[in-house]
Amino acid sequence: MAFFSVENIRIKGIGAAVPKEEVSNWDYTYISESDRKLLIKTTGVEKRRVIGNSGHTETDLAEAAAKKLLAETGVSKDDIDILIFVSQTPDYFLPASSIMLQNRLGLPKSCMAFDINLGCSGYVYGLSVISSIMSNGKLKKGLLLAGDFSTIGTPPEDKSVYPLFGDSGTATLLEYDESAGKLTFDLNSDGSGYEAIIVRHGGTKNPLTKESFEMKDRGNGIIRADRNLELNGLEVFNFSVTVVPKHLQEFLQKTSTTPESYDYFVMHQANMLMNETIRRKLKFPPEKTPYSMQKYGNTSSGSIPITIVSELKNKLAGELSFLMSGFGVGLSWATVALKTKDLICPDIVEL
Repeated sequence: MAFFSVENIRIKGIGAAVPKEEVSNWDYTYISESDRKLLIKTTGVEKRRVIGNSGHTETDLAEAAAKKLLAETGVSKDDIDILIFVSQTPDYFLPASSIMLQNRLGLPKSCMAFDINLGCSGYVYGLSVISSIMSNGKLKKGLLLAGDFSTIGTPPEDKSVYPLFGDSGTATLLEYDESAGKLTFDLNSDGSGYEAIIVRHGGTKNPLTKESFEMKDRGNGIIRADRNLELNGLEVFNFSVTVVPKHLQEFLQKTSTTPESYDYFVMHQANMLMNETIRRKLKFPPEKTPYSMQKYGNTSSGSIPITIVSELKNKLAGELSFLMSGFGVGLSWATVALKTKDLICPDIVEL
């Protein structure tokens, strides 16, 4: 059972970056006006930020978020002992994006750096890894970078994915602090559902060929290539509204906490119908459950931190208790309970 706690680590700040280009689902002409209204009502996604033809990549967004965060917190780049990059859209097969970011951010060569290939649950998984290493090694400060260039694999012809996803990059600064409260994690996975969210071509199992980019009619008005993101919406929905609430209820029992124990419950921004179903099952009040999907869409591994920066920036003074939950691709799901103190969140960078 991957239920454990990490001590002596505090989150000092969270930063985020998004592309300048904004796309509105009201302008999505591949479906009718009535379908657009229903889409926005059920998913909650009205606008998204997309990298488009800017020439940027996910590492550019993560770099911008990290630089802004370091500047606002006044932390020297020379004090960063570890950098972890959580993303499923790295610049290259190899080298790892984290290694390039160590150099681009001007971090010392003594800084350890590696990537984690996870999406929806990736932020919580990343927090568990970086906090564990920092606590065990008494490392002074660390950077967790998380985000995805999701729209690179979502063609407008595929109405099942195109209106949902946005691009973002985030940076979380952690520090070793023996006065900090513990972070409590519960991490889970079920690989039998790996096909629910998948890009079938582009890895070593199905290397890219000319046919990988051929657009094919999949039925129900969905057209995509094998190189594009494939989403089984019904399977993901059923997983999210059954497994995730049960897991969260068990987490509350294990930690002897209730919704009243937390100031905020921040979920992965999947879609409004799923998230609201989870919230209601757990009986968390709406005022404790912020959403950013209406402005940024589903931003994959960056969705939890971007929601905190976007929706809670001016509400973070003093000590606060957070419950965070990521769930989706894998299938995987992960939860963390933690406390913050005067969390620093710079304005979102537009790149």
